[in-house]
Amino acid sequence: MKPFHSYKNPSLAVDLVVFGYNASELSVLLLNRNEEPFSGGWTLPGAFLQMDERFSDTCGRVLQTKLGMDDVYLEQLYSFDEPDRDPRGRVISVAYYALVNPAKFEVVAGTMANDVRWWNCKKLPALGFDHKQIFKMALQRLRSKILYFPVGFQLLDEQFTMTEIHELYEAILDQSIDRRNFRRKILASAYILPTGMKREGLQNRHPELYVFNKKLKQPADLGSIARI
Repeated sequence: MKPFHSYKNPSLAVDLVVFGYNASELSVLLLNRNEEPFSGGWTLPGAFLQMDERFSDTCGRVLQTKLGMDDVYLEQLYSFDEPDRDPRGRVISVAYYALVNPAKFEVVAGTMANDVRWWNCKKLPALGFDHKQIFKMALQRLRSKILYFPVGFQLLDEQFTMTEIHELYEAILDQSIDRRNFRRKILASAYILPTGMKREGLQNRHPELYVFNKKLKQPADLGSIARI
């Protein structure tokens, strides 16, 4: 039997799908690489797992050093293990998705990137590695989860109007949603709570402001809100 150190082992990487929301558009953060493979091309941000790191540590390192972010919502997505997914060799990727409000961060490109920028999720460039597949799975996870669990509020300001959260759901689900049905279901779910305050500065309108119910413990089924 061969000693353990003589076996070839795959490398482990972490890739992040960082979703943002601004001006009624769902977007994703991409890096333009300045080294091979895919030099000059766009990819998801990521990094190799170091010997002394957990996956969460690697996520934090990528967010801080490559994007200038910290303290964001993160959720593990899936592992991608196709043998030929990385031209550098055998690399298994554990993917996560993050939800951020772009207004709260000034993204900064790290040393391995020519540029970093937000892209409309409907108008992505060609992506290196298998990152198109990772992005599609992350988007599907987000679309599924907002119908039964209160994620997505990290994409909004702390206080928001009913119109703003309605537009957020439409952007994520990429379809029109009946306003009255949405209002009834979202209020019944107890996902949001009225603040008793109104949004000022809008001509002839002073819509009520809501906040996310951080004490909510039970998920709800919002599947019917997607019916036009």
